[in-house]
Amino acid sequence: MNTKRLSGAMVPVISVLLGLIAGAIIMLISGYNPLQAYGDIFQMVFLTPYYSGETVVTIIPLILSGLSVAFAFRAGLFNIGVEGQLLVGWLASVATALLLPAGLPKVIMIPACIIAAIIGGGIWGFIPGLLKARFKVHEVITTIMMNYIALHTTNAIIRKYFYAEGERTPNIPDSASLSSQFLYNLTAGSRMHWGIIVALIGAVVMWFILWRTSKGYELRAVGFNPDASLYAGMNVNRNMVLSFFISGAFAGVAGAMLGLGTYHYMTINQDFTGIGFDGIAVALLGLNSSFGVILGSILFAALETGEIGMQSLGIPNDLVQVIIALIIFFVASNYIIRWTRDRLKKKGGGAK
Repeated sequence: MNTKRLSGAMVPVISVLLGLIAGAIIMLISGYNPLQAYGDIFQMVFLTPYYSGETVVTIIPLILSGLSVAFAFRAGLFNIGVEGQLLVGWLASVATALLLPAGLPKVIMIPACIIAAIIGGGIWGFIPGLLKARFKVHEVITTIMMNYIALHTTNAIIRKYFYAEGERTPNIPDSASLSSQFLYNLTAGSRMHWGIIVALIGAVVMWFILWRTSKGYELRAVGFNPDASLYAGMNVNRNMVLSFFISGAFAGVAGAMLGLGTYHYMTINQDFTGIGFDGIAVALLGLNSSFGVILGSILFAALETGEIGMQSLGIPNDLVQVIIALIIFFVASNYIIRWTRDRLKKKGGGAK
């Protein structure tokens, strides 16, 4: 690893440390013991079976939403629409499970539901990708708007076609469930499910597409420099649309993990889940790499699970969100500092 890549890899590490230190200072000022708080988080997340399982449940959609954002970033696009794509994938997977014959075996039912989520999320990503490529509409605007369309459209479909008491869909059949009695017993009754395997496979798929295929090279090239890619004979518009479709597909699978593993149904949502927006932070912290996204997801999930441990010490839940925000702030600040430094170096070199 060269010096530049090593320094880049240190950005999230230093940012996490600074965030934790800043959080500790805030706790000290507020009259709490930060060592005890962080110790309780570690014990709860890694040494308590139930909360370890619940942490994994949180990690699963975070990995996939982070991959969605990271994939788009690699292609030079900013996908703010992960929330909407996740909701569409969630509904697509649950609806498929409810519409297919319940007697189908798991080896058919579960892949069919995940494929439906891939198609649903991919189409929801395809639309802003097409608008960007064909009409030069900025993807940030369209993806934000698509989030709200997805939220209210999925709610309307549930109310019309899949409504059950409790403002949700009926439960999916057991043949479509990713839950396992083995994992349930292993984690003392948590909701942990086999979706973690799906999430890890997703990380490998992203790495393979981007770094081991010629199409992945094209996507990265277009993201790095669209004009040079066009001059080299690449179809920039087509690659933009494809990037958004794949990004949306990852988000759709994140939604499927909620429907098939965590809840076994889909609720009528009054607001967004927040998972898609957390995916932006996870991708940023993970430097838009598959492995980095996994590590970032583990950190964020551990802090979120650790809120319960902090409650027992009387520490407000909002403090965990402050620590997460500080970590993101330090990551972003480092990027800004490096960008400014590089710009000044270029100007200084030009002056000479």
